[in-house]
Amino acid sequence: MPTSSPASSIHGVCPVLVTPFSADGAPDAAALARVVEFAIAAGADAVVYPGVASEVEQLADAERDRLLDAVAAAVRGRVPMIVGASATDEEATLRHLTKAKRLGAAAAMVMAPARLGGAVAPLIEHYRRIGEAAAMPIMLQNAPPPAGGGFDAAAVAQVVARVPAVRYVKEEAMPCGQRITALLARQEIAAAPHFAGVLGGAGARYLLDELARGAIGTMPACELTDVHVRIMRAWRAGDSALARMLYNRTLPLLNFQAVFRWPATKEVLKRRGVIDDATVRAPGPRLDAQDQIELDTVLAEIQDLLTAFPAGREREVVR
Repeated sequence: MPTSSPASSIHGVCPVLVTPFSADGAPDAAALARVVEFAIAAGADAVVYPGVASEVEQLADAERDRLLDAVAAAVRGRVPMIVGASATDEEATLRHLTKAKRLGAAAAMVMAPARLGGAVAPLIEHYRRIGEAAAMPIMLQNAPPPAGGGFDAAAVAQVVARVPAVRYVKEEAMPCGQRITALLARQEIAAAPHFAGVLGGAGARYLLDELARGAIGTMPACELTDVHVRIMRAWRAGDSALARMLYNRTLPLLNFQAVFRWPATKEVLKRRGVIDDATVRAPGPRLDAQDQIELDTVLAEIQDLLTAFPAGREREVVR
């Protein structure tokens, strides 16, 4: 049963959902369904799964399929669902696209591969093949190396111009804002009637700059979805002062998250009562005792903004 219309417009705050694990490291589909409920309650305009923030590289294919089914079942068509279809090889990407189509995803997000080494012609051909196979809107994710290819605006614009299926770009190669400006200024973009817009990523750390440069939305991790929604609504209403105030208040936590990534995002969601356990599979630094104390302080300073679920060390998990 389709969960969202492929014709749905993608814009606004589109959080990338985490993958909850139990203490033994097994995926927790029930907790993932609660993450969906949290994102929707927080006002998300769409949800994204799986992506980098979902620890997608640490998921076996069978786990990935099963968890995506859980997300689709939890969404139930209430918001558009964007399915991450990136993979290490094109054949696997095509399998993920087939599943995304079957689930009724509004779009499939496919990272511009680093393995192409910056070559434009193979990039165009790559997206042409997957676009024809998918028969659904594609979002080109332009991530920096080593994860992605970090292609320049000229290359991305050529893909958009040559591949009608590519309707969106998620731009998160640095500097994100300047790259958005450069892309939207390209003649190929202006002449592409199928192109719907650019969304930012990079944890929403550069959200206001991206919006000022013409981004139609943002795709951060999901621990601050309610605050990001308030920022977006203030911006759309023309209240740039409120948007700036809210944005500035998120920066200490986003700076913290930039260092620890998944452990920080999951610890915040655990404290907000969304997930049971903050176990992470992805490599990288973990929070120590002093980090937990720092997170106490950072969250206390924005407690009044956390409207969907409050934050606290002893929060009961929402069922």
